[in-house]
Parts: sequence; C-alpha cells; structure tokens
Amino acid sequence: MLLAQISDLHIKRQGALAYEHVDTAAHLARCINRLNALEPRPDAVVITGDLVDQGEPEQYAYLKSLLATLQMPYYLLVGNHDERQALREAFSDRQELRTGGEFVQYAIDIGPLRLIALDSVVPGQSAGLLCDARLAWLADQLDEASNKPVIVALHHPPFVSGIAHMDALRLEPSSAGKLAALVARHPNVERVICGHVHRPMFVRFGGTIASAVPAPAHQVALDLRDDAPSAFVMEPPAFALHRYDSVNGLVTHHAYIDSADGPYPFYGPEGTLID
Repeated sequence: MLLAQISDLHIKRQGALAYEHVDTAAHLARCINRLNALEPRPDAVVITGDLVDQGEPEQYAYLKSLLATLQMPYYLLVGNHDERQALREAFSDRQELRTGGEFVQYAIDIGPLRLIALDSVVPGQSAGLLCDARLAWLADQLDEASNKPVIVALHHPPFVSGIAHMDALRLEPSSAGKLAALVARHPNVERVICGHVHRPMFVRFGGTIASAVPAPAHQVALDLRDDAPSAFVMEPPAFALHRYDSVNGLVTHHAYIDSADGPYPFYGPEGTLID
C-alpha cells in the first residue's frame, strides 16, 4: 500500500500571498495534480498540519475547495497555524476530527496500516507539546494496535533538526522524551512522521525512525549556524510517499511536484548500456 504525506500548506484567503511572496494555493493545486497523476495512485494522503495560515474560517473553506479535487481519501492533522474549532466547523463531515475530545486526534486503518494522528498544538504558541492526557491516549491506541504496523503522525518534530530558529519551536523536549519512551515499547511502530520544518529529515527515534517532509510551496532555508536567521527559500516543492508491504516494511521516497527533464533510458533497443 502507498501513503502520501504532505505538510505545511499555509493556505490563506483566496488571492492572498504568504509572506507577500508565495501563492500557497497555486502550489497546493500543482501538488494535488501530481498526486492524482501518480501510478500507482496512493491509497490515501495524510496532511500533517499547518493546513492554513491564520486558522480563519474563510481559509479553511478555501482549503476544502482545493482538496475537493484530490482523487483519494485524505486525513487532516492540526499544526500551530491551525485553529481546532474552525477546522471542525469547515470539515463538519469528517467525524474523525471530533473523536478526540478537546484535541484533534484519532486512529484509523489505511489498508494494513494503523495511522495514529496526534494533536501537538498549544493554542497561541508556535512550539508543540504532548500533555499527559494526549500521551495516555496514545498509549491506549498503541496497545490496541499491537498486532498492526503503525504510523504515528504529529505536526511538531520530536527531535532537534540543527536549524536553530525552528528547533526553538519544536515539540517540547520533555514530552518528546516521553513520546520516544512510549514508541520504544511498541516495535510495531514503523515510523513517526511530522512536518513543521518544511524540510526532509530522518533520525533514529524511540527504536524506530522519525521523518519530516518538505512543503508543497516554500521551504525553510537550510542554514545550520547557531545564529541563522529565520528565512525561507523557493527550493523545489515535494512530498513523501510511504510504501508498505509486510515483507519489507515501510520505505519512504520523496517526490518532487514540478516536472523534470526525462525520463531517459539507460539501455538502447539492443539491450546494451547507452554510453
């Protein structure tokens, strides 16, 4: 089975630009076109937060209209730019967004995989947190899914990226440590996936792998100096494709949204390597 992951859409009101420069809606439309054209097509898409830019009802309504063109199921997570109630009202038909009480979190089966979506948001703050209530809920979900391969998804990275201004806004270290300890007790967790940093990253975490994805529009500048300024760049937008089978487990590819030159064959008609 194939699960696509996109993140950090930052959709604004129709016609508005992010940071006076980025048409995030146009970028998302191109991303959706690319996802729809994939062969094989993903079984579902998980969107790991920062769905809109200011959490406004009008922004969610615009996001919903854009996602209506996606030709496969999708599942939404909240990020620090999101507002829970406005999201729930705009997507009132999505029952899973209402099952977590105060928090937007849920567990759902996608083929053989169990996706556990966590809410790491602290309203009014950019950094994330998993309180005891959210961790206890996750513990229950992991126990229930002990016989299934699991992906745990949240918005904030539970690890240090080395990009200092983003690390100041990551998942609070104490709750990240508790998350790692909890995941380590469940070897069926194939991956912990997140967004927030607008960059591809992989790290060993809690006995498994944690990974983050690029954004479909702007990327955070890759600057690993301790005093690096907060900045974004228009590097090629991309998304992740998580491929799972019971023999090989989960393998992740990053796919670029915009078309590239090629493909060109390695071998000629006679079967010899082109040189």
